[in-house]
Amino acid sequence: MEFLRFLEGIRTPAANTFFSMITYCGDVLFFMVVAITVFWCFHKKSGYYILTVCFLGTLANQFLKLWFRIPRPWVKDPAFTIVESARAAATGYSFPSGHTQNIVGTMTCVMFITDKKWIRAIAAALLLLVPFSRMYLGCHTPLDVGVSFVLALLLACALSPMIKMEDHGRFLHVLLAAGVALSAAYWAFVTFYAFPADVDGANLAEGTKNAYTLLGCLLGLVVSNQIDEHYLHFPVEAVWWAQILKVAVGLIVLLCIQVGLKAPLQAALPQMPADAVRYFLMVFFAGTVWPLTFPWFAKLGNAAKGADPAA
Repeated sequence: MEFLRFLEGIRTPAANTFFSMITYCGDVLFFMVVAITVFWCFHKKSGYYILTVCFLGTLANQFLKLWFRIPRPWVKDPAFTIVESARAAATGYSFPSGHTQNIVGTMTCVMFITDKKWIRAIAAALLLLVPFSRMYLGCHTPLDVGVSFVLALLLACALSPMIKMEDHGRFLHVLLAAGVALSAAYWAFVTFYAFPADVDGANLAEGTKNAYTLLGCLLGLVVSNQIDEHYLHFPVEAVWWAQILKVAVGLIVLLCIQVGLKAPLQAALPQMPADAVRYFLMVFFAGTVWPLTFPWFAKLGNAAKGADPAA
């Protein structure tokens, strides 16, 4: 807490605004945009690499949160203040940091899959700035951030060989099967474990919700992988402006599914299973339904080249 109090003492309005913006790069939405852009536009193998690193890392992160049940800094020390703009995203227990897990896992993967120096420089900057922002804003202690940083880094490094594998299919199948098994085990943990009476109900509910969403995501990834491998074989190549259009429209539809299906599914099912189904459908859309349009996006580029005499 001493380091957090030091940071609290040097806060300024400008720095508060800067780090409040930077910290959003550790949010799930940022990870989703990066992973899906790679998956849809550049290299499916690399997309699966980012997705598996981040899903498996999130599973480990969520388990540790509920196993150790360490409260947030401002709960441990009521005299300590959080930057209020960061409070809404600071849900669940404090240890370890979910935002750090997301950004370090994602950016380490990016640094492995590209040789472009400017992309690596941006990735390295975010990899350092986002974890620091979590401490500056008062959301996490150095221990929260440090454990997540090391965990995400080790996981990304351990799975990086799959990028260079000529036939990574079997390795990916094992990883996805392990992910589903681990997510089922995490679901069983939050459902049947005898938590002590002083467990925070809101934090336990948050962990339970995440168990269902992670299970839905990983099952969706398994199904989508099998369909693509045996039937779709969707292409990712297209001219640059078609790629931007592909990602922009696809993400808008994906977010519409996330928001639009919430109420109907929760009306038909209990809330937690409804979340699992919703996130399964989101991943299924991203991995199977939207890729059905990719040959059309590829033809846009080919048509443009054919219409250009200089092409």
